[in-house]
Amino acid sequence: MKKLFQLTVEGRNRDRLLDASKHEVRKYVARQRRAALPEGVDYWDFACRFGLTEAQATEVHFATLIGLMDEAGKSGADAFFVSILGRAGIRKARPKDAGDSRGDQLMRHLDTPQ
Repeated sequence: MKKLFQLTVEGRNRDRLLDASKHEVRKYVARQRRAALPEGVDYWDFACRFGLTEAQATEVHFATLIGLMDEAGKSGADAFFVSILGRAGIRKARPKDAGDSRGDQLMRHLDTPQ
């Protein structure tokens, strides 16, 4: 999805336009997550870009996208550009810490006489 969302439309409330744009982004992501995963893939990842124009758009993490949209609305921007492309992701195993796991620390704490 690549779209320039307008926040200043005559006869429309600016806050409602911002809410509608956030709803459209969430709806796109939910629809993409329901799509069947390709073979050997664990989850859907999203490549996101955000900016006031398409030329100014920079890559951002998906978790920060809605916050950036709010900031653009509060700063008085007339429009903002959002690009979200779904891509297949494969989970990587978490590296083992040199230290103990949280469960081991808790058990050691409980075994210590008070």
